[in-house]
Amino acid sequence: MHNMPKPLWLSELVAVWGYVQRNYFLTKRYLMWEIVWLVYVTVNAMAITFIGAGAQEFGGMNIDIERYMTYLLVGALLWNYLSMLFDVLSETVSWERWEGTIEYTFMSPSSRVTHLLGMGLYAVVYGILQTALTLGVCYLFFDLDLSQANYWGALLILAVCSVSLVGFGIVAAVLPLLSPEKGQQVSYIVSSVLLLVSGVYYEVDVLPGWMQAIATVSPVTYALQGARAALLDGAGAAQLWESLWPLLIMGVVFVPLGIFIFHLGESYAKRTGKLKRSG
Repeated sequence: MHNMPKPLWLSELVAVWGYVQRNYFLTKRYLMWEIVWLVYVTVNAMAITFIGAGAQEFGGMNIDIERYMTYLLVGALLWNYLSMLFDVLSETVSWERWEGTIEYTFMSPSSRVTHLLGMGLYAVVYGILQTALTLGVCYLFFDLDLSQANYWGALLILAVCSVSLVGFGIVAAVLPLLSPEKGQQVSYIVSSVLLLVSGVYYEVDVLPGWMQAIATVSPVTYALQGARAALLDGAGAAQLWESLWPLLIMGVVFVPLGIFIFHLGESYAKRTGKLKRSG
C-alpha cells in the first residue's frame, strides 16, 4: 500500500521549522558576533537609562527620576527588539547572498510566504530572549519603577506589534532585490526614520506636525505607547485597546502587502538577472 502524501499545510509547517532551524545554526556559527551584539544592546540600554538617572543633576528635581529612568529603559528595550526584528527580515536577501544560498532558497519548493514567516518566527523568539536577558541585567543596576507593571499586557502589545512590523520588514527586504549594490543601505534609512518619529526616547508630541503625521503609520509608535502604559501604569485591556487596534489593522494590511511587494520584487530580480549579483 502506497504511503499517503503529506497535506500541503503540514509540508509548509515543516518548511517553516526548517527556516527557523537554519537561522538557529547560523546564529551558532556566528556566536561571537551575537555575543558582541548582545553586549552592545545591553550597554546601550544601560547608557540610555543612566541619562534618566543624570537628569537630577541638571535641575530635574521635580520629576520622578525612577519613573523617568523606566520610561527611557522601556523605550531602549523595545527599540532594540523591534529594530532587530526589522533588521533580520530586511536583511533576508543580503544574508542569502553572503551565504551563497540565494539561488537554492529561491528555487526551493516551499512558498515565499513560508520562507518569510520562518525568518520572522525565528526573529521574534530570538528577540524576546535577548530583550528579557537585557532587562534582567538592567534590573540589577537600577531601581526601576515596575511595581504596577502589567507584564502580560506588555507582551500582548509586543506580540501584536511584531506581526505588523514583520510586514514592514518584508517590504524593506525587497530593496536588495531591486538594487543589489545599495538596497540594504536604503533599508537602514527606513529603520532610522522609525527611530526618529516613533517616540522611542521622547513623546511624539514634541515632534513637528509633519513628523507626527509619519508617526501615525509607524507600528513602533503604538507599541511604545501601549508597552509604557502597561509597564509604568499597569494599564488593563480597556486602556491598551487604544494602542492595540491600530496595530491589528497594520498587521492585517502590512503583512499581505509586504508579501505581495516581495513577490513583485522577486519576479523583477529573476527577470533582470539581479538575483545573484552583489555589489
